[in-house]
Amino acid sequence: MNERWYSKAVVYCLDIDTFQDSNGDGVGDIRGLIGRLDYLARLGITCLWLHPIHPSPNRDDGYDATDFYNVDPRFGTLGDFAELLHEARNRGIRVIIDLVVNHVSNEHPWFRSARSSPDSPYRDWFVWSDTEPADRGQGMVFPGEQKETWTYDRTAKAWFYHRFYDFQPDLNITNPAVREEIKKICAFWLQLGVSGFRMDAVPFIIERTEPGNPNSPKDFDFLTELRSHVQWRKGDAMLLAEANVEPAELTNYFGGRLHMLFDFMLNARLMLALAREDPEGIIDALRDTPALPDGGQWATFLRNHDEVDLSRLTADQREDVFAAFGPAPDMRLYDRGIRRRLAPMLGNDRRKIELAYALQFSLRGTPVLRYGEEIGMGEDLSLPGRMAIRTPMQWSFQPHGGFTTSDQPLRPPVSGGEYGWETLNVTAQRGDRNSLLSWFERMIRTLREAPEVGGGSCQHVDVPVPRGVLAHRAVDTTGSMLFLHNLRGDDCEVDMSSLAGESDHPVEVLSDDGYDPISEDMSAVSLNGYGYRWIRLRRGW
Repeated sequence: MNERWYSKAVVYCLDIDTFQDSNGDGVGDIRGLIGRLDYLARLGITCLWLHPIHPSPNRDDGYDATDFYNVDPRFGTLGDFAELLHEARNRGIRVIIDLVVNHVSNEHPWFRSARSSPDSPYRDWFVWSDTEPADRGQGMVFPGEQKETWTYDRTAKAWFYHRFYDFQPDLNITNPAVREEIKKICAFWLQLGVSGFRMDAVPFIIERTEPGNPNSPKDFDFLTELRSHVQWRKGDAMLLAEANVEPAELTNYFGGRLHMLFDFMLNARLMLALAREDPEGIIDALRDTPALPDGGQWATFLRNHDEVDLSRLTADQREDVFAAFGPAPDMRLYDRGIRRRLAPMLGNDRRKIELAYALQFSLRGTPVLRYGEEIGMGEDLSLPGRMAIRTPMQWSFQPHGGFTTSDQPLRPPVSGGEYGWETLNVTAQRGDRNSLLSWFERMIRTLREAPEVGGGSCQHVDVPVPRGVLAHRAVDTTGSMLFLHNLRGDDCEVDMSSLAGESDHPVEVLSDDGYDPISEDMSAVSLNGYGYRWIRLRRGW
């Protein structure tokens, strides 16, 4: 049993309904996903993260669940899901699922009962106020789409709290019955065979909501309880959390609580560095990120299933990123983020795309890759909000990109132009050794041969370098690696002779070009514009 398997994982996230349709109804399903597992194994994926799979009215893309103990009938059955877990494990792929327990759908039986009577056994499973809360217009997650966080229910004759939309009433974490139910949900899916959970909106889950108090206290003890429960049920189970909070608060989520956190601060600084073609933002993030306790791990990402969240940047920094990657108003969301995929943001420049992902995958933590990024998919800005980057996977030259045989897909695949399925798809890139997909396969194989990247330290190498160049290294008992990334378009040479004593024979393991071999003294290491070089300095065995 590898209790820290997640530190060496490569995570691939997807929505079942937009990945592969197996029965021609226009909606992706579990059987379709099973049929694509060999593709994921070849890509090098070791962990599959599935977005919400539960039955839902789908008013919020599945994040409004009506039953935590089943799968949406559109996707298949529990038997299909068990088969998915079996087939994935046969290919060395673990599966984690979204745990969305901050709230439920207002169609969930729990809430229907709760609002029906003050005497309902589920009344206290939700957060109520008999009087109008003074903070009802504060703390909205979706500004512009929400008007309030408290809504009056005429049937209940009380106000209920909802951090998200008004059709998603929050569960009351202070209620012991709710805490036990969440543990029971986790135990159910662990018993079925999942390897852990991505926990949605964790700071809100543990909020002990007090009507009228916009800064209600947080109950971190529940995270300790939940981790203990999960690991008693499955020793190597993992909790990966979404918690976009201030840096000073981050360590509160570790230390016997969560195993992993998404590194939102690094993500925002990565986007700033790419926009300015200046690595200072990344250097700042590596310096400012608090040290994690033993066993804690970051999850890194460039594009996830939501918008690029720039809320942790200053106003000037945010405007620089907007100007580079989201100049038009319809490319932005909530005044804080960008609703585009990475390839279009980088002008579909292959050099910049490779550079960005080589950089992400070489930094400390576990890399997370969004479906379709490995072939450079684009977005559909005609779709509302976050749906712009939730279009069907583009598999082939067949109608609708091979996603479905239906004439009415759930959402239309991107069509026409340089990102359309007619030209950009897996089949086209599979037969091209120089395609982005082939590059991703090589890069991920290289990463898996460098275990110090995921589990070791990540250190900025503070030596004089040309403007725009980031030098950092990963060090562990397994060895030492040096990484050079040039965020600017000018060719340059880098003097890394200060590290020459750490290596008898530096060996390049991945690069953007066929560079000349590195000299023993490492005094003049060439680097193309938007180029990168991964260099092994030492092996630990």
